Amino acid sequence: MTRILILESNSPEMVARGTADAAPFLDTLPQLSDDVVLTVAEPYVAPLSPALLDEAQAVIFTGSGVSWSVDDPRAQPLAQAMRAVFDRGLPVWGSCNGMQLAAHVLGGTVGASPKGNEDGMARDLRLTEGGRAHPMMAGRADGFAAPCVHRDEVQRLPEGAVLLAANDHSPIQAFAYLGNGVDFWGVQYHPEASPAQIARWIDGRATRTPEMEEIADAMRAVDADPTGARKLGVDPADLTLHSRARELTNWLAHIKDRTST
Repeated sequence: MTRILILESNSPEMVARGTADAAPFLDTLPQLSDDVVLTVAEPYVAPLSPALLDEAQAVIFTGSGVSWSVDDPRAQPLAQAMRAVFDRGLPVWGSCNGMQLAAHVLGGTVGASPKGNEDGMARDLRLTEGGRAHPMMAGRADGFAAPCVHRDEVQRLPEGAVLLAANDHSPIQAFAYLGNGVDFWGVQYHPEASPAQIARWIDGRATRTPEMEEIADAMRAVDADPTGARKLGVDPADLTLHSRARELTNWLAHIKDRTST
């Protein structure tokens, strides 16, 4: 069995209201592999227990809907947890906020995208030369789309990171970092999330525009009928579980390779 620790990156108040970004991983990962054992911890509630790290073979940092960026002092509990995980040398996955946090902790910079929010689908994702060679992107080809919802983005990679994918909205959509005991893979989009989950995240925002509500409605509709994906400007195949979660499937294989050696 593969023991994975999921670090919930939303505040306790948000989790209490039913907004837990660990939930999509709890739903999706068992569909990708029948031998995962998942545990959730909340760094915003209590410091990460060394005992949990002793048991874990890999760690996930989820997305987050908090109002602050990863370089804000209020994000320190999460940053401290990531540093503790990196010190253990465990394979680490980061989605959205999780990728931004890794970039910040490792020495890069993060900020609000000058192009505003990227909600619904990240379109025309293109692999870099490094991405075409990296196992995280095995099975991907230029022009794919993935569920996403984000305001902030990585604006400068840490030294030593490998850029894997980009699009016109955010030039850093995926990166990997291997070195100094750190084994990190991350994406700006959400391979763990269904279209319906993206819609729920958009619905949960304190402030919504008519455009956001239209995107949320479209994502709900395409969840029920994937052929409607073309109305979103994407191939319906991009929204099937094993396509949208391809990077996570590759990461699970990576964990097994690491633990078997």
